[in-house]
Parts: sequence; structure tokens; C-alpha cells
Amino acid sequence: MRRIPFSCPVARGLFPAGSASMFEQLKAQIAHLQTKVAAVAQVQYLSVLLDDRHMPALLVTADTQGSVLQLQRLNEVREGREDSMQLWALDGDKPPRSLGVIASTYKTLQLPAPATALAGVQELAISVEDKGGAAEGRGPRLPYLFKGGLVKKAL
Repeated sequence: MRRIPFSCPVARGLFPAGSASMFEQLKAQIAHLQTKVAAVAQVQYLSVLLDDRHMPALLVTADTQGSVLQLQRLNEVREGREDSMQLWALDGDKPPRSLGVIASTYKTLQLPAPATALAGVQELAISVEDKGGAAEGRGPRLPYLFKGGLVKKAL
């Protein structure tokens, strides 16, 4: 019969304590990773708005958990000094609903949007409005500068 030396972790009864410690470490790592995943934007909607030549002009992604629309310009079109570009939600025969005025000339920007802002929306569009955007209750100036379908991503 072979004798197990006392210095062996199993013989001293340390293995169960070690496994409990490993379990606690694993739980801590899982909690840490869950926190990191929750902080990453979860794109739930996507739209590529096209110009009148059917070229990509603006990419819109929506992270409804973070209540944010991320806009990325894909062309060099900029508003004039006295103009603003405004983003609209189009839902069939319902009147267009403003999602905000693009107040930045940067390549990317964010617009705040509640989680329900895109529910039922079929298309997004950009109009050129007077500086500051269309007055409350007034629809967009037509024709739209850019327009594109809205896709809800399967999660």
C-alpha cells in the first residue's frame, strides 16, 4: 500500500477549501464580465440612409438600452450656415416624428432617444430645415435629403 505524503494538498484536506476559493474566484470573474457586457452598446436597430443617387449618406444605429441613436456621416454633405439637418421617424401614413436635430458637423454624433422611439418605425429620413430645426408641430421640409429603411436586428 502506497502512503500519501502529508504535504500533499489532498491528504491535508486543503483540496475542498481550494475548490471553494476557486469557485468564489470564478463567480467574481463572471460578475465582472457580466458588468462589462452590460456596458457594451447593444445595437438593436440599423439604417443606412441613401442620397438621391442611392449612395450611402448616413449610418444610424440605435442602442435602445442606452437610449441613444449613433449617427455616422458617410459622405461629405454638410448643412449651410443658416440650415440644420433633422432626423425623422417615418411610420406608414402617420405624420413624420422628429428624432432630433443634427447639431454637429463631426463625422459621428449621438442623439438621445427613448427606448420606444423606433417602435413601429419603418424608415428614417433627413430633411434640411431652417437653423435649429422645424418648429414644433410642423412637419419636415420636403423632399428628404436622405432616406432609408429601418431594420430591427435579431438579438
